[in-house]
Amino acid sequence: MQTLTKKRPTENQVEVRFKSSYANMVKLRRMARALKVNDVSEWGLEEKELYDPEEVSPELSWNSGGVSIRGGRGKEGLTQKQLADMIGISQHHISEMENGKRPIGKETARKLATALNVDYRVFL
Repeated sequence: MQTLTKKRPTENQVEVRFKSSYANMVKLRRMARALKVNDVSEWGLEEKELYDPEEVSPELSWNSGGVSIRGGRGKEGLTQKQLADMIGISQHHISEMENGKRPIGKETARKLATALNVDYRVFL
C-alpha cells in the first residue's frame, strides 16, 4: 500500500531582509552570490536603494490582511492550527484568510491582533 508523504526540502532555505545603505546592500549581494543564495537582484527589479512593499511582494496590493496574518504567525512561531485554536476558529478559515479567499471581519481582526501582538487595523 502506498502512502502519501509530504516532500521535504533537500536544502535549508533562509530568507534575509536587510535595511542599510546602498553600498552595504551591494556588499551583501556579492556575499550572497558567492554563497549561491537567491537575492532581490534575481527578481528583475531595477537597482535602487529602497523598494515599495508592493514591488517586492505584489500580493500585498490585493491581500495585505492575509500577508499580515502569515507574517504575524511567523513572528510568533505559530502554525495555522495553533492560531486557530487560540482564537476559536477553524484552521481552514485561517488558510482561506491568508490566501485572500475569505474576508477578515472586525471581530476576527481583533482576536488575531490579540493572539499575534499587533494592532487589529493591520488586518483590515
